[in-house]
Amino acid sequence: MIIQAREVYKSFKNVDAVKGISLSIAQGQFVALLGPNGAGKTTMVEMIEGIQKPDKGEILISGKTWKGNEDELHHLIGLSLQETHFIDKLTVQETLRLFASFYGEKKARVTEVIQLINLEEKRKSYVVNLSGGQRQRLALGIALLNHPKVLILDEPTTGLDPNARRDIWRILLELKKQSNTSLLLTTHYMEEAEQLCDYIIIMNNGSILKEGTLDQLLNDENGSKTVEFTLEGIYDSIDDDEAFSEIRWNNNTQQGTVYLNDIEKDMISFLALLEKNNLHLKNLEIRRKSLDDLFTSLTGRHLDE
Repeated sequence: MIIQAREVYKSFKNVDAVKGISLSIAQGQFVALLGPNGAGKTTMVEMIEGIQKPDKGEILISGKTWKGNEDELHHLIGLSLQETHFIDKLTVQETLRLFASFYGEKKARVTEVIQLINLEEKRKSYVVNLSGGQRQRLALGIALLNHPKVLILDEPTTGLDPNARRDIWRILLELKKQSNTSLLLTTHYMEEAEQLCDYIIIMNNGSILKEGTLDQLLNDENGSKTVEFTLEGIYDSIDDDEAFSEIRWNNNTQQGTVYLNDIEKDMISFLALLEKNNLHLKNLEIRRKSLDDLFTSLTGRHLDE
């Protein structure tokens, strides 16, 4: 394993940011830490990066702890934070050459990275004139200059528009094809984790709620299909039925959600339940369960809340 964390704890004053987390990442694996703001994702990543020290527990990078191995481990890792500050009056090419010099990389590597991050047309543009998405691609390019074995990205697409976000995804998917780099990605975007990562770790309040591949997570005991429905009329609540997972009801919107294991069999029973209680459907949608559905079933709230 390129990264191993064992029973890691971290607190700040009265806040328990990370509560006994253990995780492993194999070489070449793309792993997402998925959770809402305040889940402990950034704190966990900062400890893996060596920025923070665990109060308790152990973190190994390529089998070594940070203590006494800082120089070696820094050369294994490329990282990009939520926001990167550049020298405005340097061009894209000059910025990359500056950072490449820190690693002893040659100009040819700068050219490779500019192509990878698709900034060829902006190579001579000043950084101050780049869009938000272009600046984030530049930050990603800097993180890739030293051919890292581990790439750590802390919410790299937060604040970007959908097109800029997908530009970042395309770069990372191309990297996945071309190299054996491992990725540790923190995000609160479900689609980002689904599109990019082989393995997803769902965090909340400093703990791991659930982890696995996308298929493992979405085909758990809570059901593989989601039924969202709206009823005609006004109702304060919808009574659960023992035949179903908990029916989640929002009396403000008159909308409900129920998770069904066997859609053909359970849908008949669900409709019979509505008829029995003299409830009438206005709208109904059946879709595959999402990561947000899973998070909601575990915590009672959505990822973006």
